[in-house]
Amino acid sequence: MNVNIYYGGRGIIDDPTLFVINKMQEILEELRVKVTRYNLYESKNTISTLPQTLRDADGIILATTVEWFGIGGYMQQFLDACWLFGDKEKIADIYMCPVVMSTTYGEREAKHNLAMAWEILGGLLCSGICGYIENTVMLEMNEQYLKIIENRTENIYRAVNQHIACFPASNQVVKQKVAVPKGPSLTPQETEQLSQYVSDDSYVQRQKQDIQELASLFRDRLSEGENDNEEEYLAALKKAFRPQTGFKAQYVFNIEEKKKSLMVTVDGQQLECSYGAPSHSDVELRLGKSAMEDIVNGRMTFQRAFMSGAMKTKGDFRILRTLDELFQFDAL
Repeated sequence: MNVNIYYGGRGIIDDPTLFVINKMQEILEELRVKVTRYNLYESKNTISTLPQTLRDADGIILATTVEWFGIGGYMQQFLDACWLFGDKEKIADIYMCPVVMSTTYGEREAKHNLAMAWEILGGLLCSGICGYIENTVMLEMNEQYLKIIENRTENIYRAVNQHIACFPASNQVVKQKVAVPKGPSLTPQETEQLSQYVSDDSYVQRQKQDIQELASLFRDRLSEGENDNEEEYLAALKKAFRPQTGFKAQYVFNIEEKKKSLMVTVDGQQLECSYGAPSHSDVELRLGKSAMEDIVNGRMTFQRAFMSGAMKTKGDFRILRTLDELFQFDAL
């Protein structure tokens, strides 16, 4: 018989959960059970591969400590990995005993959460252990507490050894009806391989870099194919231009979907519009193409775009306010 212990605490010396699982391990080994311990805090970078260790297990003990709230991050990560990468057919034959010791409030809720999670995964349950322990010495010196640990450990041995039947859980039925997994179905072997990739930080970083490079490549191609039309908006600006005697200003429009800036220079009766890299400006405006389309088609003014947040600006705001006087677009 093989029993795995997964410890989700931080490994501190006075952790009462450590005392309990050490005692349980000692009792199981006296019963000639092969016990393997996995300290999740030591395997935090490879937790996604730990569901593979369930393959040879007849029973497991999920042990954690409530130090302030809930079952803790390491245990949650392990359960997430079991859901994403675990072999559900194998999990269905594994008995689980939850062990939760608390130094604050919430041990019963944490034990219940572990039991519910394992039932949703499809596994079998044994009666667990939970309790509030202010000081580990309380466990070591109290014979009744030690007797409880011994009895519960023997119950685990009997349940696994005799394959004691469990009533079906309703959350299993609910999961089958409403929690239909999305995406492609993977074999246990493919899922196991995927968990190895997920735990490999260098592989994950390479994948992120590849995605960024591809996104940049397609964005550049899109810009070259569609958005770098260096005649766009020029005719509309010239048509809507209303000269202001003696007024001079240079505006730079940074349209998010375009690689080059739209430069608009006003000098009295003269107007120059072109795309390029500006050397200076009195007012710099940043907006999306959809906002620019609304403006040149008369559906929105520059002032309204600024007030609504569709356009961001920096520079001389007195010059900014003249835009709607200089360019008066007709609504289409």
